[in-house]
Amino acid sequence: MSDFNKKLILEDGSEYLGYGFGADKEAVCEIVFNTSMVGYQEIVSDPSYTDQAIVMSYPLIGNYGITDEDFESKLINLGALIVREVNENPSNFRFTRTLSELLEDSDVPGVYGVDTRKLVRSIRDRGSGKVLITSTDTTLEEGLEKLKATELRRDAVSRCSSKKRWYARTSNPRFSVVAIDCGMKMNIVRELNAHGCNVTVVPYNTSAEEILAMKPNGLFISNGPGDPEDVPEVINTLKTLKGQLPMFGICLGHQLIALSYGAKTYKLKFGHRGGNHPVKDLATGRIEITSQNHSYAVEEASLAGTGLKASHINLLDNTVEGLTSEDGRVFSVQYHPESAPGPQDSTYLFDRFVKLMSDSQ
Repeated sequence: MSDFNKKLILEDGSEYLGYGFGADKEAVCEIVFNTSMVGYQEIVSDPSYTDQAIVMSYPLIGNYGITDEDFESKLINLGALIVREVNENPSNFRFTRTLSELLEDSDVPGVYGVDTRKLVRSIRDRGSGKVLITSTDTTLEEGLEKLKATELRRDAVSRCSSKKRWYARTSNPRFSVVAIDCGMKMNIVRELNAHGCNVTVVPYNTSAEEILAMKPNGLFISNGPGDPEDVPEVINTLKTLKGQLPMFGICLGHQLIALSYGAKTYKLKFGHRGGNHPVKDLATGRIEITSQNHSYAVEEASLAGTGLKASHINLLDNTVEGLTSEDGRVFSVQYHPESAPGPQDSTYLFDRFVKLMSDSQ
């Protein structure tokens, strides 16, 4: 094989050599890792990864290609993809493009041939931080200076949210749901449709008055990228709507509900990303195998006096994985029930939302 032509430079001064695929460009991103064995197309098209460089811990990525029907978003907003081995000859009768072709079309750089095992352990031990994806011509001193001079953006939700209202209707609908789009995955819309809900998707900065004027049966708050405190527009909307509509939040939506009730959030050392996190439902004692993708968590001690209580916990680190309100009209989960890691461990949450809307009529 030819000499390395790409490298990663981390803030601690470590360097990782590899080969480029996808777009040939330099980028500074937040580096994170994902432990999923499959689902790379859903991962790279998940808006929650906006501006992040994803290190895949599974060693072979790209082996079943890219399929037009499986995208979670029309836009590919991730910062970069880092893998041990990339397959450019997929074996899948459904594939229409290779992973490399998708990244090149989306202007996203990729690096393969990296010692991802060592890199994942480094992120686990030191925590997530900035990374420079660059050519091997860049010296360590130059790379560290670029990292120091580059501030990570904090406007990710505004860039990946819908720019206008749109509709996802289903046959014989029972309920009308307004979904606040903070970077929503399409499979959430599909699940709501499958549960008899017409969905009106609105931009993240839609006001409470506009939402109430649509006369929905319930409000859904979506997943999305970044720090929840960077989205005060949604927090203020939820404060106004509190008690007026049944609410269900997933991932960022979970954190935004917590903030709107007066709780606090904090950044995890390296986040939760992958399809293998065990979560305990505190009401039933049932264990769910969940799919996750987030950097922030709700501070459990801050829930006191807010009207919210923890409903689920992560069995790996005891972080809060779900919330419910004292009046029972609001609930949320940190994980992704629509991602089917169990594969049906968590679909009851959509049933719960439907029942909540039915009981509120």
